Formats: sequence, structure tokens, C-alpha cells
Amino acid sequence: MNHIFDWVFAQYQGVPTHLIYVEVFGVLFGLLSVLFSKKRNIWVYPTGIISTVLFVYLLWVGRLFGDMLINAYYTIMSVYGWVLWAKNSQDNVHVEIATMGAKDRKITLYLALLSGLFVMLVYYFKPYINNDFSMEGIALGWGHFVWTDWVDAFTTAIFLVGMWLMAKRKIENWLFWIVGDVISIPLYTYKGFVVTALQYVIFTIIAILAYREWRKNLYNTPALVSESYS
Repeated sequence: MNHIFDWVFAQYQGVPTHLIYVEVFGVLFGLLSVLFSKKRNIWVYPTGIISTVLFVYLLWVGRLFGDMLINAYYTIMSVYGWVLWAKNSQDNVHVEIATMGAKDRKITLYLALLSGLFVMLVYYFKPYINNDFSMEGIALGWGHFVWTDWVDAFTTAIFLVGMWLMAKRKIENWLFWIVGDVISIPLYTYKGFVVTALQYVIFTIIAILAYREWRKNLYNTPALVSESYS
């Protein structure tokens, strides 16, 4: 156990204290967001927005501009989801849920493709972005891609589909979150964000429990089982 703690501390050697606090608070608000989502509580979105905004700042300071732009996109999607949940809440707090229909599956496919393309473009221009938006001394191309960029493109597409399905209150959103969370654990460990990687371990557990809870709620309430619910 001591070896694990020593390894964690080593990952943060030389990192300014305030940035460690930013990551910790970003993780805490992210966990709160997932817990609220598990309970179908609209507070999933304000807490989630705080988390993504904190990570936008953290990634900007860390000059991980590709990840920063993606988190900014998450923030925008969270605002969209907040508006939809507010319009469809039962008591201004909780929302009804449903399963995906044929239209949802088609939109999900298009959204996954567009999301993957968006991330690929961000990483294609990453040398330009990381060079303070200057082309001086750099060249663009697929050759500078590393394996983490390809994984990022895949997981981001999964997460954006999950966010859209959550905004639409579809139970299948949790299946996308589970897959994305599992992949993100080794990804963020490799990137040096150990606390964030631990967050995704907890996210995975909560997402599995949330899927079971939403499923139980859905099928114990026959009036809500409708593929046409939007």
C-alpha cells in the first residue's frame, strides 16, 4: 500500500498546490454530478458544469489544449441537458426516463461519427494549438498522432453520445458511460492525472449501480416504458 501512495505522490512532484486542489475539486464535483444523475436529479448538470469548467482551467494551464476544448464542449452539452431536464422535470428536481427508439439509435450513430470527427480535427491541429496558435516551426499531419490521441477520439465519442442520451433521459446512456469510464482509467493514469483516474474507477462503479437503479425504476413504472418518449 505504501508503494501505491509513494507512486501517487511521485506523479504530483513539482505540481503547484493550487492545481492539485483544482483537480481534486473537479473530481469531487464530477462525483457529485454522477450521484445526482443516478437519482435522476437535475443537480447533475450544475455540479457537472462546475467540474468541467475546473478541468478546462486545469488542462489550459497544463497546455493540453485538445482535452481542454473537449471539456469546453462537455460544458456546452451540459447546459443543453440542463435545459431539457428543467423542461421535463416532475417536481423541478426529478425527471422521467425511457428507452431508446429507432430515431434515437440513428441519431446516436450520427452523433458518434461527428464526435469522433470533431476530436480527430482537434488533435490534427494540436501542434498548432499547443504552439500558441502559431504555425511557426510546426507541421500538421496524422504522423504526430500518438496512441492516446486515438483512444481519446474513441472515448470522447462514447461520452458525448452518453451525454446526449442522458439529456434525453434514455436509460442506455449508462452503458456508454460504463464503457468510456473503463477505458479512461488507464488512459488518465498514463497521462499523469492519478486522482482523475481514481475518479473514473468510482464512476464505473456508480454507473453500473445507476443503470441497475434506472432499469428498476423504469420497469416498475409501466407508464414510463416508451420508446417514443422524448
